[in-house]
Amino acid sequence: MGYPRKPHARETVLLSKHFGDADARTYKGWVKRGGYEMLAQALTMEPARIIDSVKESGLRGRGGAGFPTGLKWSFMPKEKKKPHYLCVNADESEPGTFKDREIMRWTPHALLEGAAIAAHAIQAEVVYIYIRGEFTEPWAVMEKALAEATAAGVFGAIKLHLHRGAGAYICGEETALMNSIEGKRGNPRIKPPFPAAAGVFGMPTTINNVETLAAVPLILKKGAAWYKGLSLASPKSTGTKLFSVCGHVQNPGNYEVTMGFPLKDLLYDLCGGMPPGRTLKACIPGGSSVPILNREETESCLLDYEGVVEKGSMLGSGGVIVFDDSTDMVYQIMRLARFYAHESCAQCTQCREGTAWTTKILERILSGQGKTADLDLLLDLAENMTGKTICVLSDSCAAPVVSGIKKFKKEFEDYVAGRRKPVMVA
Repeated sequence: MGYPRKPHARETVLLSKHFGDADARTYKGWVKRGGYEMLAQALTMEPARIIDSVKESGLRGRGGAGFPTGLKWSFMPKEKKKPHYLCVNADESEPGTFKDREIMRWTPHALLEGAAIAAHAIQAEVVYIYIRGEFTEPWAVMEKALAEATAAGVFGAIKLHLHRGAGAYICGEETALMNSIEGKRGNPRIKPPFPAAAGVFGMPTTINNVETLAAVPLILKKGAAWYKGLSLASPKSTGTKLFSVCGHVQNPGNYEVTMGFPLKDLLYDLCGGMPPGRTLKACIPGGSSVPILNREETESCLLDYEGVVEKGSMLGSGGVIVFDDSTDMVYQIMRLARFYAHESCAQCTQCREGTAWTTKILERILSGQGKTADLDLLLDLAENMTGKTICVLSDSCAAPVVSGIKKFKKEFEDYVAGRRKPVMVA
């Protein structure tokens, strides 16, 4: 759904308040809306105070892992023996996710202000904002916003730079992102050492997501207790979350709701439900790399970190992909596996070979050449791909395959038994 749009009555509009407001993109427009007030205040504060406030708020990383933001900041060395860096993950390469793109398109100064506050908190002199190469409009908007804010001198001694990626999914992984910034091939690094000890250019580094940083000025402005109070279920999941909803719903788009909001209400109320005559079949709640939920799980799921895990999946990046009853789940799972096979950096054998063979087996099943033993083979492959590689791309391929076979096994068996018409896959 495009902008401007009237927010739904059940949304809690904070980060998305100015989506569709072209004047909010400009430095003057942002200042009129109270922008950069919190940065000016933060630059007079002790870094430890800012970190403690973010810790108390319960803010967790919005890029996928959900790690506590304040805790991550506290890992940075307190003594300044080396330069410190902040890297902003604006790659947003997870299929089904498009909320960071909208923050950069409509409220670029929210990201810049949050990044500068974070940089001060971790005592970083330099910020690299790593933007996905295909994001041509967000890049142009961010470039103009950064030039305006820099000219106004709001960042003090902190230097902010935009770095354009080249469209590799793997560069959304934090260590691959740092390799890319350094001009190297975007391969993930083995950890330890962790970025706070040896990150970009071998220096102490923190990596945060766009949505995470955009929330920081609000926390400083309204207080940690206020942000912590934005929770409908688990006290471990606070604040609001932007959910990117796509697929078989009548009103796809970005929706901002309080943590703990029912997934069923998001799909049927805010998004208008399925197309006429169709019913819900399945849903991926956190971007393509998390396990699939069936209809029953979807309709009883609460949208926070704990609620989605309870149903057997993960909140991830908040990319909600919806499938109605017309969906061929075997074909959709094959498409996901093919994506990960294409995007594997090929550094780890389990990923390089596992994603490729998973895709080939699924294509064979769809073409009518599958065997009953192929289902066990896929599960065996998935087991050997999970938790055994440098990064989790391999796990990301295995997750929809395992959950798909478990929850939609009859569709796989129908292809194997010839009860479904073979599908030609190019």
